Amino acid sequence: MTRQQARNLAWVIAGFGFVGTALGWSTEPAVFPHAWLAAFAAWLGWPLGCLGLLLIHVLTGGQWGYALRPQLVAGLSTLRWLLIPVALPWLCVLPELYSWARPGAATGLVNGFYLNRPFFFGRLLLYLVTWAGLCTWALRALRTENPDPVLARLAPAGLIILVLTITFSSIDLTLSLDPRFTSSVYGLITIAEMGLFALALAIFAAACAEPGASPELLSVLGKLLVGLVLLWAYLDFMQLLIDWESDLPTEATWYLIRRAGGWGATATFITLGHFVLPWCALIWPRVRRSRRGIAVVSGLLAFSAIVRSWWLVIPASGLPFSPVDVAAMACVLGIGAALTLRGPRGGRPLPARILATGEQHGG
Repeated sequence: MTRQQARNLAWVIAGFGFVGTALGWSTEPAVFPHAWLAAFAAWLGWPLGCLGLLLIHVLTGGQWGYALRPQLVAGLSTLRWLLIPVALPWLCVLPELYSWARPGAATGLVNGFYLNRPFFFGRLLLYLVTWAGLCTWALRALRTENPDPVLARLAPAGLIILVLTITFSSIDLTLSLDPRFTSSVYGLITIAEMGLFALALAIFAAACAEPGASPELLSVLGKLLVGLVLLWAYLDFMQLLIDWESDLPTEATWYLIRRAGGWGATATFITLGHFVLPWCALIWPRVRRSRRGIAVVSGLLAFSAIVRSWWLVIPASGLPFSPVDVAAMACVLGIGAALTLRGPRGGRPLPARILATGEQHGG
């Protein structure tokens, strides 16, 4: 499939998703808010994860960052075009999503000082301005002749700001669906998830677009995936273990509604597709060095991340999984994919010698 064909397919998927979402909003208004939030949360991990990986690479170096830079830049660029359009429908349905956003509801909460509309909108404005500023700064630096020194000077502060804003925004977007559930590690889980989702998408795109990538380079990318898979699995399991041991009603309820009905099977699929199967495959050198193998594993990780976004959000609605949930996800991610395929991507292109030999490219 050529790039133009892939772009056309993405627009077709986005178009069907948009029509389905619009119909769902009019015919099933109770389903739409959580469907859109799940799509928003899943997509947001893509550009923010790409930004984090770009900043980490300029500080650590390595050939992996140059190999994936075109894909990371393409993913980051979607933030400029989609952040406000995707956030607006979510803002329109805040009271339907969050009990604390309804008039007078925050006064009865222990954490009402944090979960209230004025403070929330202030934080939201800060997130939008910060992410837009970091995105603009990074893309502008990447258009220069030698972007790495510029990025390296600002990467430490940028990473700190990115970690803080992602941590608090994850609480606002998904954790506060149950305002009584608390988790000190939820922000770290979200950061690891965003990094893994962005890395999986970038590797999948690179594996499909660069048939000449060397086995050595693919092995390096596979090892990075293994590291992030283990980090996410450890953090997510620690949250489950601590909540299980504490046996508090608020924490237990959060997990119980995500184990009821088909959501228990969904949790099993996430465990297999987001940890067990990728880990078992990637510790096998033959899979890591295979372009087809690394593409299958990274594609499975990306799809499992999407399913996990549904698992986090939809059960809070108390409604069963709906075609509207699929349509909203297809709309947002389809548009994002089409935008990444629209034309030449920014950043320094990968030197041919790395594709051919896997030779280390200096930072």
